Amino acid sequence: MDPFHINIPQQDLDELNTRLAKTRWPGELPDADWDYGVNETYLKDLVDYWQNGFDWRAQEARLNEHPQYTTTIDNQKVHFVHARSPEPDATPLIITHGWPSTTADFRDIIGPLTDPKAHGGDPKDAFHVVAPSVPGFAFSGPTNERGWNTRRVAKAWAELMQRLGYARYGAHGGDFGSIVSPELGRTAPDAVLGVHVNAMANAGVATAPGDLERLSEEDRKQAEANEAWWYSHSGYATQMATRPQTLAYALNDSPAGQLAWNLEWFVDWNPATTNQTPVGRDAILTNATIFWLTGTAGSAARLYLEAGQDGWGERPAPSGVPTAVANFRGDLAIRGLAELSNTVTRWSEYDAGGHFASLQAPDVLVKDIREFFRDI
Repeated sequence: MDPFHINIPQQDLDELNTRLAKTRWPGELPDADWDYGVNETYLKDLVDYWQNGFDWRAQEARLNEHPQYTTTIDNQKVHFVHARSPEPDATPLIITHGWPSTTADFRDIIGPLTDPKAHGGDPKDAFHVVAPSVPGFAFSGPTNERGWNTRRVAKAWAELMQRLGYARYGAHGGDFGSIVSPELGRTAPDAVLGVHVNAMANAGVATAPGDLERLSEEDRKQAEANEAWWYSHSGYATQMATRPQTLAYALNDSPAGQLAWNLEWFVDWNPATTNQTPVGRDAILTNATIFWLTGTAGSAARLYLEAGQDGWGERPAPSGVPTAVANFRGDLAIRGLAELSNTVTRWSEYDAGGHFASLQAPDVLVKDIREFFRDI
């Protein structure tokens, strides 16, 4: 395992700024707002801040606050943060991000998780945190061969934790991480103490014949509403799950285009969920900058195709590992569907935050993680 430190050459940052300055804007209908996709006025303001106000070096310094490493697992470079707690009896915890995120999303929760005493918590709730970059994403990319689906990522995580000497550990994840983390429990059930997820990605709609009949009338209506919502919002996912390479050329050539694509998920303008806590623009741009500098927007998109070919839309196999689900504002997970594949021992509903809970409600997320693992 090799120590890793982020130090982007200045010429790469200068080239990014040059491309931003030369963005070709397509124009939009005068009354389009967000009805046709990302609003141009919003994007122009964000691109201007990216070029003239965003401080990458400050973000880079923050990212380097925690020890990072790279290693090779299954013929793939894997980058990870390894933040050990000052508490010797801390519980190991591996945390997994989703799309279009990186480990940068976890900067506000790593400190409270590893050192609760320094953040007003109980030292008994401490964790040794391992936060890998998903293969194909950021400093774990690009991938160099087919087949890097969520099941393979979970196997890589099991290998990583074994190499770090952690025989028993917990797992947490959101978005795609909410698929990888339960899969890790299926891959290494004797090692995983429990699984905690938010933004549960595969428990919002029925995925097998007869699923709806298993639900209460209220949950059935919610599942049908979720399906209608997903149909009108899943264009980005359909493209990445079918033709990611075609998309990759545009994303890798235009930073403004890449940012707009990321905003499909970072900014949700559905009327039912616009009251989510906004994700800060520095957080959005840190992720976008990392994807741009590593040239991994295209390889990250491949995860959707790989996961789809591995049965992403199907119901996962049952898992006996204790599982907690934290639903934040706008999350669509339904307990009746989650319980078809997971041993759900804790279910929390929060009128706070949103899909990216580690960015939108980090204190609430940390509290829920602590309480779950304290109980088990």
